[in-house]
Amino acid sequence: MEAVPLNFVRAVDLKIDGKDVRVPEGTTLLQACKSVGIDTPTLCYLENLTPVNVCRVCVVEVENSRVLVPACSRVAEPGMVVQTDSERVRHSRKLVFELLGSSVDLSTAEPTFLADLERYAAEPDRFDTGDAHGHGAKATVKQPVKIDNDLYVRDYSKCVLCYKCVEACGTDAQNTFAIAVAGRGFNASIATEFDTPLPDSACVYCGNCIGVCPTGALMFKSEHDMREAGTWDESKQTVTDTICPYCGVGCTLQLHVQDNSIVRVTSPHDHDVTEGHLCIKGRFGWQFVQNR
Repeated sequence: MEAVPLNFVRAVDLKIDGKDVRVPEGTTLLQACKSVGIDTPTLCYLENLTPVNVCRVCVVEVENSRVLVPACSRVAEPGMVVQTDSERVRHSRKLVFELLGSSVDLSTAEPTFLADLERYAAEPDRFDTGDAHGHGAKATVKQPVKIDNDLYVRDYSKCVLCYKCVEACGTDAQNTFAIAVAGRGFNASIATEFDTPLPDSACVYCGNCIGVCPTGALMFKSEHDMREAGTWDESKQTVTDTICPYCGVGCTLQLHVQDNSIVRVTSPHDHDVTEGHLCIKGRFGWQFVQNR
């Protein structure tokens, strides 16, 4: 009988914040930090997406490294000495949060984002380009909300260019490539090919971009309308897991219900079938439940 070769994974020993840590070879510094209970802030990182290293929020200090390194993609190496909460790291994260928040509206950002702003005592307003009379002039907030379909709205005044939506639309999930980042500096924005209207673009309305957006720049139209009417209240909402009825794949849906009506649908990022991603039917095809 032919022997089956065994694939052994080597262990890597390193030191993080003075703690001796052992992780499997190939583990990122972010994963190594999580393994010992060290909370490292992230923004452009998500477990079901490829790290793109654009936000620099998760940077850590590695001994003998000239620059701070992104923990989300830097692989742990034997003998590494890592500092995740040094003065240099804290100053860098504080500045990044301030710059990110200086030109956008963070009113609907995820609670973890806002908690990290507070954690690092970030003051985005000190970079606001207001006039001499104290009137704010944030660079991107002037954009109007784009409402061109019945499924979701795009409010790029809240976009921090984390690239998550681009990744979800690309090879990480949908492979549609309907959107990308266009422009530079304050003129950079998420755009369709040749900036065509969304209904005329390659978008298939899977909504996976909404599922990964951390700031509410992409939002269910049902949620947007309720927020505009002042009726959106997450404290009154319940979340129920169920299986999508449309096909046999078996995607888990999380139904967010308020006042006995479904207001949006998500899927857990750790679900082994969907990894948080859905198709247009699973994410948006629930209106029939209300029309009984």
